[in-house]
Amino acid sequence: MRLALHACCGPCLLEPLDALAAEADEVVVVFGNSNIHPAEEYERRRDTLVAYASEIGATVVELPYEPASWVEQVAPHGRDRTQRCRACYRMRLTQVARWAADNGYDALSTTLTVSPYQDAEIIAEEGERAAAEVGISFIRRDFRERYPEATRRSRELGMYRQNYCGCSLSEVEAREDRERRRAERAAAQAQKAAQQGESGA
Repeated sequence: MRLALHACCGPCLLEPLDALAAEADEVVVVFGNSNIHPAEEYERRRDTLVAYASEIGATVVELPYEPASWVEQVAPHGRDRTQRCRACYRMRLTQVARWAADNGYDALSTTLTVSPYQDAEIIAEEGERAAAEVGISFIRRDFRERYPEATRRSRELGMYRQNYCGCSLSEVEAREDRERRRAERAAAQAQKAAQQGESGA
C-alpha cells in the first residue's frame, strides 16, 4: 500500500507516522494546510515538520498554500465551530486525496486525530468522503491515546508547539479559553483562601 499521510504539524506527525509506516509499503507526508494563519505561522509549522522529516529520511510534499480559498469555503461558518471545522477538514483532506490519486497512491490518512481538541468522528467522515470521491481508501485511525507520547517526544525534540489549531478564529477561541481557565483558577484560589481565613478565625 502506498499511503499519503496528511500532516498538520511536526508534533502531530510523530506518532501517526510511526504507526502507519508499519502498515504501508510507502508513506509520503503531505503538508496541505491553507487554514493556518498568518503566513508566518504557516511557515513555522511547515519548517518544523520538514526539519523532522529530513532527519528521519521521510518524504514531504507541500501542497499550494491558498488562504483565500480557505476563507471562501470555511470562514462563512464563523463561530459555528462544528460546521467550520467540518468544512476545514473537508477542504484539506479533499486537496490531499486528489493529490494522492493523481500521483498513484492507494490510500489517505491524517494526523489530525492525534489532538484531543479535534473531532475524530467528523475527521473520519470527511476523510472517507474525500477518498471515495477519487477512488482510493481512507485509513481510519484515532490516535488520541498517543497524544501524551507525542507531546513528550515533541518537547524532547525541541519542536515548535503551537497553542491554537491554525485559523484566525481558532486563535481567538484558544485565547478566550485560556483567559477563562485563568479566571476560573483565580476564582478557585480566592475561594480557597477565603475558606482558610474563615477556618483560622
